[in-house]
Amino acid sequence: MNNRLGLFQGFGVEMEYMIVDRDTLQVKPISDEVLKAEAGELTSDVERGDMAWSNELVLHVLELKTNGPAPCLSALSEKFYNEVQRVNQLLARHNAMLLPTGAHPFMNPYHETKLWPHEASEIYQAYNKVFDCQGHGWSNLQSTHLNLPFANDEEFGRLHAAIRLVLPLIPALSAASPVLDGQVTSFLDSRLEVYRKNQQKIPLIAGEVVPEAVFSEQAYQEQIFLPMFKAIAPYDPEGILQEEFLNSRGAIARFSRGAIEIRIIDNQECPLADIAIVSLVTEVLKRMVGEEWASYVEQQQVETSWLASVFLQSVKNGPETEITQPSYLRMLGMEEDTATLKQVWQHLWQEVKASGEFTDELSCGVEIMLNQGCLSQRLLKALGENPGQEALEKVYRQLADCLAHNKLFEA
Repeated sequence: MNNRLGLFQGFGVEMEYMIVDRDTLQVKPISDEVLKAEAGELTSDVERGDMAWSNELVLHVLELKTNGPAPCLSALSEKFYNEVQRVNQLLARHNAMLLPTGAHPFMNPYHETKLWPHEASEIYQAYNKVFDCQGHGWSNLQSTHLNLPFANDEEFGRLHAAIRLVLPLIPALSAASPVLDGQVTSFLDSRLEVYRKNQQKIPLIAGEVVPEAVFSEQAYQEQIFLPMFKAIAPYDPEGILQEEFLNSRGAIARFSRGAIEIRIIDNQECPLADIAIVSLVTEVLKRMVGEEWASYVEQQQVETSWLASVFLQSVKNGPETEITQPSYLRMLGMEEDTATLKQVWQHLWQEVKASGEFTDELSCGVEIMLNQGCLSQRLLKALGENPGQEALEKVYRQLADCLAHNKLFEA
C-alpha cells in the first residue's frame, strides 16, 4: 500500500538558526550542549511532540523543524516561536541566544568553523574532505526549507514543473543576507550567491540551482542522481555521500519520503515571516499545479537555462529584477509584457490572499514584505551603505529582538 501523502496534504518545514554570544554576537559552537540539555544525553535529535530539533553541519547552527508532516502551515508560526523561546531559555545559561537571517554579518568562517563531531559525523567529514567546509557557503548560511508531498509519479511531475517556475521568484521575497565579512555585498541574497558556488569542484551536484526539466522518478534518477553520483565517486570511494541528500539544487526530490524540498528561502527575522513566505509560495504553487494560468504541458516547456538566468538576477537584485518574457508572465496569470519581481509578487498575492490559508498576522507579514521590501532591503535601509561594526551589532541585535518576540523587522 502506498502510504505517501498526496499533493498539499501535509507540510514539512525546517528552520536553521545561528547560536551567538549575547554580548558580542560572535558565533558560539554549542548546539550539542543545547541538544544534550533538552534530551538529558548527548544526541543529534530531540523530539518535542509535533516539533523537533537537530544538529547541522556546524556546531553553531541548530535546526528546528516539524516532527513529520503538519496538516496546515498557518499554525506553525506559533509552534516554531515556542521552540525558539525554549532554545533561548537553554542558551541563557551560556550567555548565548539564537540569531536569525540567512548569514552572520561578520563571522569569519575560516577561523570560527567547528564541524559537528558526534553522531553521523562521518558524513560531515566526507563533505569536508572533498570540499573544505571552512567557508561561507558551508558554515555561514541559514535557510528555511519547505517540504511539499506527492503520492505518485504523476503528482511528482506536476509539482516539480510548478516549483521550477516559481524558484526564480523566491529570492525577491526572501533575500535576507546582504552582509558578509562585515561588508555590504553587491547581492541582496549573499547566502545563495555563495551557496551556488560552494561545490563548483563537482558542478553536477548543484547544477544551475533551478532543477532540470524532469518529470518522473526514472528521469530524475537517470538525468540527475546517476550523473551526480558518478561525478563524485572518485572523491568518495566509500560511497558515503552518494545519497539523495547530496543533491544541492534549489529544490530537491526526496523520493524516499515522497516530497520535494525547496531549499532557497533565507531564514527570516522570525517564524512569522518565514511562515508568511512559505504560505504564499505554497498557495501560488497550488494554483500552478491546478493549471489555473498555464497547462502542465506548457509548464514543462520552459527552459532551465532561462529560469536560471532569472534566478541569478533575483539573487542579486531581488524585487527590482525585471522579467521581459511575456510568455512566462502569462504562466503567472499576468497580462503585462514586462514586470519587476515586486510587481509579480504583488499580483500573485492579490490572486491568493483570499484563499483562507492566511491568518491576519500572516497577511500583515506578507504586506510588510511587499510594501517595504524583502528583509535585505529593510536591513540595508537601516544600516546605510557602509555600516561599521557598531551599526551592524545594533541592527542585528534588533533582529534578535524580532526573533525573541516573533515580529517583523521594519526599518
